[in-house]
Amino acid sequence: MIGRIKGILIEKYPPGLLVDVAGIGYEVEAPMSVFYKLPDAGAEVTLYTHFVVREDAQLLYGFTNRNERELFRTLIKVNGVGPKLALTILSGIEGEAFVRCVHENDSATLVKLPGVGKKTAERLIVEMRDKLDNWAPAPLLDGTPLGMEPVGTVSADVEQEAVSALITLGYKPQQASKVVGKIYSDGITSEELIRQSLKSMI
Repeated sequence: MIGRIKGILIEKYPPGLLVDVAGIGYEVEAPMSVFYKLPDAGAEVTLYTHFVVREDAQLLYGFTNRNERELFRTLIKVNGVGPKLALTILSGIEGEAFVRCVHENDSATLVKLPGVGKKTAERLIVEMRDKLDNWAPAPLLDGTPLGMEPVGTVSADVEQEAVSALITLGYKPQQASKVVGKIYSDGITSEELIRQSLKSMI
């Protein structure tokens, strides 16, 4: 089990990133909440990780702190929720907001997330309610930020990068293009564009 990695951030391609650890490049998938806190490429980054082994792939998921990882692990224990859907859920809604939805039986908000239908939302609420009684947001890793405030990925096509990220997270291409097109403005970073787009869909 790979529980934590520390290395140099080489690339960011939401929801994926590449971290160089002693010359080995680890491909990591992470919720957008993690991307908002990432430093620029070339800086050091530390992530708590969850390792998934499937017949056709070995996947590594990264999180800012242990609580985020524990919430992910609790999600994938719910019947019908795999790592991909859990990643989408944590990208589309903040951890605190998700926990509030569960405790307040707010399935209407949850069904706005791609891949979450009415039955899945109800299952999340029923199966996770008792497991989240003691959940509380945790400080950043070791009490320090992952790096500088996010300045985004410098790209000639920030808009297309945001659309691609949303599609990867499960949103329909037409829906992603429409939302990103409405929010895009000159100078906006890809992370901020994705953040605002996701917020507008909830």
